[in-house]
Amino acid sequence: MPARSMFATAMGEDFARLHPMLQRRFGVGLADGYACIGRGTMSRVLRGPWWTIPFLQIGRFRSILVPEAGLDIPFTIENYPYRDPYGRETVTFVREFRMPRARRRFDATMILDAERHRIVDYLGTHQHLAVDLELSAESDGSLLLVSDAQRFYEGLLAFRFPMLFSGRAELRESYDDEAQVFRISLRVRNRVFGLLFGYDGEFRCEFVEASDAPAHTKPVRHERRR
Repeated sequence: MPARSMFATAMGEDFARLHPMLQRRFGVGLADGYACIGRGTMSRVLRGPWWTIPFLQIGRFRSILVPEAGLDIPFTIENYPYRDPYGRETVTFVREFRMPRARRRFDATMILDAERHRIVDYLGTHQHLAVDLELSAESDGSLLLVSDAQRFYEGLLAFRFPMLFSGRAELRESYDDEAQVFRISLRVRNRVFGLLFGYDGEFRCEFVEASDAPAHTKPVRHERRR
Protein backbone atom coordinates (compact mmCIF):
# COMPACT_ATOMS: atom_id res chain seq x y z
CA MET A 1 0.00 0.00 0.00
CA PRO A 2 1.12 3.62 -0.47
CA ALA A 3 3.50 4.72 2.26
CA ARG A 4 4.75 8.05 1.02
CA SER A 5 1.64 10.21 0.99
CA MET A 6 1.34 13.20 3.31
CA PHE A 7 -1.38 11.36 5.21
CA ALA A 8 0.83 8.32 5.77
CA THR A 9 3.62 10.60 6.96
CA ALA A 10 1.36 12.53 9.33
CA MET A 11 -0.28 9.41 10.78
CA GLY A 12 2.88 7.33 11.10
CA GLU A 13 2.27 3.73 12.16
CA ASP A 14 -1.43 4.49 12.63
CA PHE A 15 -1.82 4.69 8.84
CA ALA A 16 -1.28 0.92 8.52
CA ARG A 17 -4.28 0.34 10.81
CA LEU A 18 -6.65 1.89 8.27
CA HIS A 19 -8.70 -0.36 6.00
CA PRO A 20 -6.65 -1.11 2.85
CA MET A 21 -9.11 0.83 0.69
CA LEU A 22 -8.74 3.87 2.96
CA GLN A 23 -4.97 3.50 2.71
CA ARG A 24 -5.35 3.62 -1.05
CA ARG A 25 -7.73 6.58 -0.95
CA PHE A 26 -5.46 8.58 1.35
CA GLY A 27 -2.37 7.41 -0.49
CA VAL A 28 -2.97 10.13 -3.08
CA GLY A 29 0.26 12.01 -3.69
CA LEU A 30 2.78 13.07 -6.29
CA ALA A 31 5.14 10.18 -5.55
CA ASP A 32 2.55 7.56 -6.44
CA GLY A 33 1.08 9.61 -9.29
CA TYR A 34 -2.65 9.09 -8.94
CA ALA A 35 -5.84 10.89 -7.98
CA CYS A 36 -9.03 9.68 -6.33
CA ILE A 37 -12.42 10.70 -7.75
CA GLY A 38 -15.44 9.77 -5.65
CA ARG A 39 -19.05 9.80 -6.83
CA GLY A 40 -22.08 8.93 -4.76
CA THR A 41 -25.02 10.23 -2.77
CA MET A 42 -25.36 12.05 0.50
CA SER A 43 -28.41 10.49 2.13
CA ARG A 44 -28.79 13.75 4.01
CA VAL A 45 -27.14 17.15 4.08
CA LEU A 46 -27.77 19.01 7.33
CA ARG A 47 -27.57 22.60 8.43
CA GLY A 48 -28.14 24.26 11.77
CA PRO A 49 -31.19 26.26 12.93
CA TRP A 50 -32.25 29.43 11.15
CA TRP A 51 -29.88 31.64 13.14
CA THR A 52 -26.86 29.80 11.65
CA ILE A 53 -27.86 30.63 8.07
CA PRO A 54 -26.03 34.01 7.94
CA PHE A 55 -22.81 32.27 8.97
CA LEU A 56 -23.29 29.60 6.31
CA GLN A 57 -24.14 32.18 3.65
CA ILE A 58 -20.87 33.99 4.32
CA GLY A 59 -19.02 30.71 3.88
CA ARG A 60 -20.86 30.00 0.63
CA PHE A 61 -19.17 32.93 -1.12
CA ARG A 62 -15.78 31.25 -0.64
CA SER A 63 -17.04 27.68 -1.13
CA ILE A 64 -16.91 26.86 2.57
CA LEU A 65 -19.88 24.89 3.92
CA VAL A 66 -23.36 24.64 2.36
CA PRO A 67 -26.31 26.82 3.47
CA GLU A 68 -29.10 24.37 2.50
CA ALA A 69 -30.31 21.00 3.74
CA GLY A 70 -31.53 18.12 1.60
CA LEU A 71 -32.00 14.40 1.15
CA ASP A 72 -30.44 12.04 -1.42
CA ILE A 73 -28.08 14.66 -2.81
CA PRO A 74 -25.73 13.63 -5.67
CA PHE A 75 -22.15 14.19 -4.56
CA THR A 76 -18.61 14.18 -5.95
CA ILE A 77 -15.23 14.61 -4.30
CA GLU A 78 -12.01 15.22 -6.23
CA ASN A 79 -8.65 14.46 -4.60
CA TYR A 80 -5.80 15.49 -6.91
CA PRO A 81 -2.13 15.94 -6.00
CA TYR A 82 -0.19 18.96 -7.24
CA ARG A 83 2.69 21.22 -6.28
CA ASP A 84 1.59 24.70 -5.26
CA PRO A 85 3.43 27.96 -6.16
CA TYR A 86 5.50 27.66 -2.96
CA GLY A 87 6.77 24.20 -3.87
CA ARG A 88 4.57 22.35 -1.38
CA GLU A 89 2.90 19.08 -2.26
CA THR A 90 -0.85 19.68 -2.04
CA VAL A 91 -3.94 17.48 -2.28
CA THR A 92 -7.33 18.89 -3.27
CA PHE A 93 -10.53 18.02 -1.41
CA VAL A 94 -13.16 19.58 -3.66
CA ARG A 95 -16.68 18.44 -2.81
CA GLU A 96 -19.71 19.28 -4.95
CA PHE A 97 -23.29 18.86 -3.75
CA ARG A 98 -26.02 19.00 -6.37
CA MET A 99 -28.66 20.61 -4.21
CA PRO A 100 -32.21 20.96 -5.61
CA ARG A 101 -31.78 24.63 -6.54
CA ALA A 102 -28.05 25.00 -7.09
CA ARG A 103 -24.73 23.23 -7.10
CA ARG A 104 -22.72 23.99 -3.99
CA ARG A 105 -19.01 23.42 -3.40
CA PHE A 106 -17.04 22.84 -0.25
CA ASP A 107 -13.38 23.36 -1.21
CA ALA A 108 -10.23 22.51 0.69
CA THR A 109 -6.57 21.93 -0.07
CA MET A 110 -4.22 20.10 2.27
CA ILE A 111 -0.49 20.24 2.85
CA LEU A 112 1.88 18.55 5.28
CA ASP A 113 3.49 20.83 7.86
CA ALA A 114 6.69 18.81 8.27
CA GLU A 115 7.91 20.89 11.23
CA ARG A 116 4.82 20.12 13.30
CA HIS A 117 4.21 16.73 11.65
CA ARG A 118 0.56 17.40 10.92
CA ILE A 119 -1.81 18.15 8.07
CA VAL A 120 -2.90 21.75 7.50
CA ASP A 121 -6.24 22.16 5.73
CA TYR A 122 -6.78 25.41 3.81
CA LEU A 123 -10.50 26.06 3.44
CA GLY A 124 -12.26 27.81 0.57
CA THR A 125 -11.34 29.26 -2.78
CA HIS A 126 -8.87 31.78 -1.33
CA GLN A 127 -7.26 29.74 1.47
CA HIS A 128 -8.29 32.33 4.06
CA LEU A 129 -8.62 29.74 6.81
CA ALA A 130 -5.78 27.36 7.75
CA VAL A 131 -6.97 24.56 10.02
CA ASP A 132 -4.86 21.99 11.87
CA LEU A 133 -6.14 18.43 11.54
CA GLU A 134 -5.81 15.45 13.86
CA LEU A 135 -6.01 12.12 12.00
CA SER A 136 -6.31 8.71 13.64
CA ALA A 137 -7.34 5.15 12.82
CA GLU A 138 -10.28 3.64 14.70
CA SER A 139 -10.39 0.02 15.87
CA ASP A 140 -12.56 -0.97 12.89
CA GLY A 141 -10.11 0.48 10.36
CA SER A 142 -12.05 3.69 9.78
CA LEU A 143 -10.50 7.15 9.71
CA LEU A 144 -11.34 9.79 12.31
CA LEU A 145 -10.51 13.40 11.42
CA VAL A 146 -10.95 16.19 13.96
CA SER A 147 -10.20 19.85 13.27
CA ASP A 148 -8.17 21.87 15.75
CA ALA A 149 -6.74 25.41 15.77
CA GLN A 150 -7.75 27.79 12.97
CA ARG A 151 -5.87 30.78 11.60
CA PHE A 152 -7.20 33.53 9.33
CA TYR A 153 -4.97 35.07 6.65
CA GLU A 154 -5.75 37.95 4.29
CA GLY A 155 -3.04 40.26 3.00
CA LEU A 156 -1.06 41.56 5.99
CA LEU A 157 -3.81 40.43 8.34
CA ALA A 158 -3.13 37.25 10.31
CA PHE A 159 -4.71 36.05 13.53
CA ARG A 160 -5.88 32.94 15.31
CA PHE A 161 -9.55 32.63 14.48
CA PRO A 162 -11.73 32.60 17.64
CA MET A 163 -13.70 29.37 17.87
CA LEU A 164 -16.69 31.34 19.16
CA PHE A 165 -17.24 32.43 15.56
CA SER A 166 -16.33 29.17 13.87
CA GLY A 167 -16.91 25.46 14.16
CA ARG A 168 -15.00 22.27 14.86
CA ALA A 169 -15.34 19.44 12.39
CA GLU A 170 -15.49 15.74 13.18
CA LEU A 171 -15.39 13.41 10.19
CA ARG A 172 -15.50 9.63 10.05
CA GLU A 173 -14.81 7.70 6.88
CA SER A 174 -14.94 3.93 6.50
CA TYR A 175 -15.10 1.23 3.83
CA ASP A 176 -17.99 -1.23 3.59
CA ASP A 177 -16.58 -4.47 2.16
CA GLU A 178 -19.99 -6.00 1.53
CA ALA A 179 -21.44 -3.04 -0.36
CA GLN A 180 -18.01 -2.01 -1.74
CA VAL A 181 -18.56 1.67 -0.95
CA PHE A 182 -16.90 4.31 1.16
CA ARG A 183 -19.14 5.66 3.91
CA ILE A 184 -18.68 9.15 5.29
CA SER A 185 -20.18 11.23 8.09
CA LEU A 186 -19.30 14.85 8.95
CA ARG A 187 -20.50 17.21 11.65
CA VAL A 188 -19.36 20.82 12.07
CA ARG A 189 -20.42 22.30 15.40
CA ASN A 190 -20.05 25.64 17.12
CA ARG A 191 -19.79 25.58 20.92
CA VAL A 192 -22.57 28.18 21.23
CA PHE A 193 -24.80 27.65 18.19
CA GLY A 194 -24.48 23.87 18.03
CA LEU A 195 -24.71 22.12 14.67
CA LEU A 196 -23.69 24.29 11.72
CA PHE A 197 -23.36 21.78 8.91
CA GLY A 198 -23.09 18.06 8.28
CA TYR A 199 -23.70 15.19 5.94
CA ASP A 200 -23.94 11.40 5.78
CA GLY A 201 -23.52 9.36 2.64
CA GLU A 202 -21.63 6.87 0.54
CA PHE A 203 -19.58 6.89 -2.64
CA ARG A 204 -17.42 4.78 -4.92
CA CYS A 205 -13.98 5.84 -6.07
CA GLU A 206 -12.12 5.81 -9.34
CA PHE A 207 -8.33 5.97 -9.15
CA VAL A 208 -6.74 7.70 -12.13
CA GLU A 209 -3.20 8.67 -13.08
CA ALA A 210 -2.41 12.26 -12.13
CA SER A 211 0.65 14.44 -11.58
CA ASP A 212 -1.24 17.74 -11.36
CA ALA A 213 -4.71 18.99 -10.46
CA PRO A 214 -7.22 20.45 -12.95
CA ALA A 215 -7.58 24.22 -12.74
CA HIS A 216 -11.15 24.02 -11.46
CA THR A 217 -9.98 22.20 -8.31
CA LYS A 218 -7.22 24.65 -7.37
CA PRO A 219 -7.81 27.70 -5.18
CA VAL A 220 -7.90 31.20 -6.64
CA ARG A 221 -4.97 32.17 -4.42
CA HIS A 222 -2.45 30.23 -2.35
CA GLU A 223 -1.44 31.17 1.16
CA ARG A 224 2.21 30.79 2.17
CA ARG A 225 1.59 31.01 5.91
CA ARG A 226 0.61 27.88 7.78
